[in-house]
Amino acid sequence: MKIDDLNWQILNHLQQNARESFANIGRKVGLTPPAVAERVKKMEDLGIIESYGANISYVEAGYQLKAIIMLRAFMGKLKPFLDKVKTFQEVINCYRITGNENIIMEVVLRDQSHLEKFIDELIVYGECRTHIVLSNVVANSPIKKNKTGK
Repeated sequence: MKIDDLNWQILNHLQQNARESFANIGRKVGLTPPAVAERVKKMEDLGIIESYGANISYVEAGYQLKAIIMLRAFMGKLKPFLDKVKTFQEVINCYRITGNENIIMEVVLRDQSHLEKFIDELIVYGECRTHIVLSNVVANSPIKKNKTGK
């Protein structure tokens, strides 16, 4: 499906506030609420809209640290790690990547002691490099219409 300009406008509104009403979006893009709902449903069915969610403050949720951890898996340890990583409650995002490392994880931790224990669990799978996040410069930036018009 080619995403037309109206769908992009709807997507922009939903990315800014997924709880915005179809009536409100419709007023802004020039459609009726049922027309907006129909377009949203079609984009959901086609997998263009994957999910909706809430952004939670890790600090207000009781975590002091957010870190990026890169892992270079030992020979034969990548597949077991890919199964294990899904069980770690600290991991909020995990990506399998190309390059020197195999994995990049975004994690939240209670404190430095928690970080140390978490790294101890990871090092059986590979070499780790940890970067503490100081602040978000860009977070949850909306996906925009690409230049080819798709």
